[in-house]
Amino acid sequence: MADVPFVLEVVSAEGRLFRGLVRSVRISGSEGELGILHGHAPLLTAIKPGLISYRSMEDKDEVMYVSGGLLEVQPAFNEESDDAAVSVTVLADTAVRGKEIDEAKAEEEARAAQEAFENAQNSSGGAKAGDTDYATAIVNLSRAMARLHAAQISNHHYN
Repeated sequence: MADVPFVLEVVSAEGRLFRGLVRSVRISGSEGELGILHGHAPLLTAIKPGLISYRSMEDKDEVMYVSGGLLEVQPAFNEESDDAAVSVTVLADTAVRGKEIDEAKAEEEARAAQEAFENAQNSSGGAKAGDTDYATAIVNLSRAMARLHAAQISNHHYN
């Protein structure tokens, strides 16, 4: 089923980042990693900060960073083949193409987030349930690491 294309659309508050035919999509859902191919069952789930990777019709792998949002997989009718297809929509809080992320800046952001995390952990003598600074530091570190990973993959793996 990986050879049958389907529509992927990635939209953020800034506008549509991508809309096109793809062969497959991988994304971090709230319950774990998701792989989507033609024929996937309908699905609506929250997505975590992380990567969206997809394979284009030209067999080129692309990567984007999303800071969170929603993923919807719905059946769509393919008029050309009279076949039920899939439409995948990502409604992201923020989305950026991996190749558009400045890797050096992302590394600095990750270092700063790691330092803030360590400070939050040390200032309270360790993590406590309900510790807002600690929870915020974890979220910020997760986002910074995901952005860095997207930049590294795009700059080193997919060139």
